Amino acid sequence: QVQLAESGGDAVQAGGSLSLSCAASGYTSADYCAGWFRQAPGQTREWVACVTTGTGQRYTDAVKGRFTISKDIAKNTLYLQMNSLKPEDTAMYFCASGRKLCNTVICSRNSADYSSWGQGTQVTVSS
Repeated sequence: QVQLAESGGDAVQAGGSLSLSCAASGYTSADYCAGWFRQAPGQTREWVACVTTGTGQRYTDAVKGRFTISKDIAKNTLYLQMNSLKPEDTAMYFCASGRKLCNTVICSRNSADYSSWGQGTQVTVSS
């Protein structure tokens, strides 16, 4: 059974940094793409970033240059380093894994292409 568990969410001031982690179990993360999504109160869940089964990364325009997605295959863990945080980054952050539209060079921004999800970790950025 695939399980994902996020950690690292916190309350920070604008301009600060946070590092989120997503520990995976029940499968080999090397064979899957992984992504981070976020959902603010009253908003739909939006894609933030994803990583391919190779070294490819994709980011939504709102976080390019500020966020970095990475993975440690040996630890079966996905990370999201978030710098220069803004109040609009406030949301519940979810990690997800899947194999649709996934290979060494592409990963999907569509939540429907991810089959496993974590419970989320809250990030709050104050101005």
